[in-house]
Amino acid sequence: MKNLDEISCCTQIVCFSVKKEAGSMDDFTKRFLKAKFQSHYKKSDLKMPPSFTAREWGFISFDPMPEVIMKRHKSFGSFSEFSEYLTGMAPAHVYYSVAYYDSPGAPRMDQKGWKGADLIFDLDADHLPGAKRTYSDMLDHVKAESIKLADFLVNDFDFSEDSIELVFSGGRGYHFHVYDDKIAALDSAERREIVNYISGRDLDFKFFLKEVSMDGDAGAGTSEFKGMRKIPTKWILEGYESGWGKRIAGYVADYLRSEVQKEKKEMFKDLKENKIAGETTLEKLAKFASDDALLAEITEKGRLDFPVKDFKKIIEYIVQKTVAELGVDAGASVDEPVTGDIKRLIRFPGSLHGGSGFEVQTITLEQLPNYNPLTDALAFGGQMTKVRITRPFSFLLNGQDFAVTEGNTELPEYAAVYLMCRGVANYGY
Repeated sequence: MKNLDEISCCTQIVCFSVKKEAGSMDDFTKRFLKAKFQSHYKKSDLKMPPSFTAREWGFISFDPMPEVIMKRHKSFGSFSEFSEYLTGMAPAHVYYSVAYYDSPGAPRMDQKGWKGADLIFDLDADHLPGAKRTYSDMLDHVKAESIKLADFLVNDFDFSEDSIELVFSGGRGYHFHVYDDKIAALDSAERREIVNYISGRDLDFKFFLKEVSMDGDAGAGTSEFKGMRKIPTKWILEGYESGWGKRIAGYVADYLRSEVQKEKKEMFKDLKENKIAGETTLEKLAKFASDDALLAEITEKGRLDFPVKDFKKIIEYIVQKTVAELGVDAGASVDEPVTGDIKRLIRFPGSLHGGSGFEVQTITLEQLPNYNPLTDALAFGGQMTKVRITRPFSFLLNGQDFAVTEGNTELPEYAAVYLMCRGVANYGY
């Protein structure tokens, strides 16, 4: 089944059909939702994506549901043409291509003439590792991953915040659109390499370790390490100033700091169990790890010259452990096929999501930490609306917990629309 948050553009036909995930809705409900969506679009101040006339557009109507049929290979020459189509059709879902084409309305992909594509990242709660959670918990989890991705895009890849459009998908996650001429021509393989970097996949700890000669710089054996024998070489962390090197430096410092806060028998337990170092060595290591000034040298100068016996072995173990854990903990979990697909259709920001009734909403990176889609993305008001519940369902919206059972009831319009879109309720009674 296709994920309605994004549609691949590989098919050569005009439309395709898949089963809808939610339950069926009756014709009266379809007409009600279509009228509500139409009213919303007539009042909306829609912002078109760059070069929208060079993009392919696709639409899914309420009419054939529970079958889902996409009408695609559409193109528009002006905003007024698009607006007239949108308000007239009032679709359940609106998509546009991440790609730019010479002939976006051509009925076959090989006739369109691909010119380039935006860089797209999709973070969907269904694709994140971990056990299933409530919808609210899933959204919190995917927001945390999105914050990590934003850090990579701005600080590692140096994209300006003005070139990044962050969008709540209206469903289970967030989309990042990067509009930058430098990346428009990247092919699928090159885009997958970006995903590999962001996700922390295939990090090699040896890449970050560099052994250098003690050429008079402060290091082991200097006054900072009083009473300890001089070691002729030292280890530094390559690339500690930025990117993964900076993340690793911080993780190593945090590891050492946290270990010395434990009870003595638990301190550096993993180093003992893996026979990396003995008790005497670990006591010296604990002394080093208790000095905040020396720990700061790890993050500020990339210094790893621990003044202890077998320090090379210890460093390799800690950095290897760090890379293995950090690749999971600090990497952002993005959907690789979406980023790699240079002909993808993705939701139009400002449209409504026919599976939730939420707005597909553009927000700033600054707004993301405090953004709550279960309140902020609600497109409809609190007018009481009659519905017929078809199965028990519990949900949280607008700060209120709802628990409905089969039968007739009245709910705020935003909650009623949500249940109708989910296939849990029909309009009126």
